Amino acid sequence: MPVYKDKKHNTWYAKFCYKDWRGNTRFTTKRGFAAKRDAVEFESNFKLHIAGNLDMTFAEFCKVYREDHYPRIRKSTIAAKDHIIDQRLIPYFGRLKITEIKAKDIVKWQNELLSYKNPKTGKPYAKTYLKKLHSELSAIINYAVKYYDLKENPVRKAGSIGLSNAEEMNFWTLDEYLRFADSMMEEPFFYYCFEVLYWTGIREGELLALTFDDFNFENNTISITKSFQVLKGEEIIGPTKTSKGNRVVNMPERLADEMKDYFSMCYDKSNARAFPTGKSVLMRAMKRGSDRAGIKKIRIHDLRHSHISLLIILGFSPVDIAKRVGHESITITLRYAHMFPNAQKQMMNSLNSLMDGEKE
Repeated sequence: MPVYKDKKHNTWYAKFCYKDWRGNTRFTTKRGFAAKRDAVEFESNFKLHIAGNLDMTFAEFCKVYREDHYPRIRKSTIAAKDHIIDQRLIPYFGRLKITEIKAKDIVKWQNELLSYKNPKTGKPYAKTYLKKLHSELSAIINYAVKYYDLKENPVRKAGSIGLSNAEEMNFWTLDEYLRFADSMMEEPFFYYCFEVLYWTGIREGELLALTFDDFNFENNTISITKSFQVLKGEEIIGPTKTSKGNRVVNMPERLADEMKDYFSMCYDKSNARAFPTGKSVLMRAMKRGSDRAGIKKIRIHDLRHSHISLLIILGFSPVDIAKRVGHESITITLRYAHMFPNAQKQMMNSLNSLMDGEKE
């Protein structure tokens, strides 16, 4: 192995040639290794990476996965993936070769996650978080199956853990929201924020990205074309979550009137953000309002669930609801059905009324 000692800096470096994907000979040098074995390992992993050979560790394959996959996805998605990969997957699977990870290893990892309790609160991981961890590991290994000829995905064989977001939804009834809204009137700015979120069902990132120009008061509509994120301290205005996220949402007349009142109080309307705040600030305001109103606490995103639940109660079809809220498909909208345990009873009452009417 062409590994050398840098006597000046008391470190090691690797200097070697390799064949690129065209078959051309290339040279590279990597300095600054504290130990000789680290320099040797770098050269070995580098050549495996270039060759697309799966005889590499999980940690090394994660580098391949990031280089191949990340240019295709949103920055906010990358940040979420990096956290899971770096904090939850590499510490456990990092030194195992990707070809040596078996279903039994996955099951052992899952069991450790399921038995975890927060040292301060004693609470386990949320079921939705467990699902995200499981899904991310499966996605990485499935990438090796699909593009690098790994024989099978052991994560699938081990089985899933956790629950999807749709199965852990929470929401406010109309009465609960009205009580909350009344409690927020002493904080006008936040009152208007929550009015838009509840009565339109847009995502919080979409709300925070809105500009004054996005509101059309001739047609009482809001144009949703972007989303707001803070990544590593940097405020970013990016695309909506899905391709169907770009949409025009109609406002109820009263909400449109409230927005006119709000805008009349704003000094600068030169295409600036209409609601210049952040998600954490909104969350704290929501908690204050919930406490004042004496109602259960839900997440900001649950206001979106609350809006969808209201539309379902009002009898709108899944197709129409999906268009309004920017769901990628109506399959997502249909997942909300479990939120209505009384739906079957209501259907039966309606059918009974029809049958009783026929008898008369």
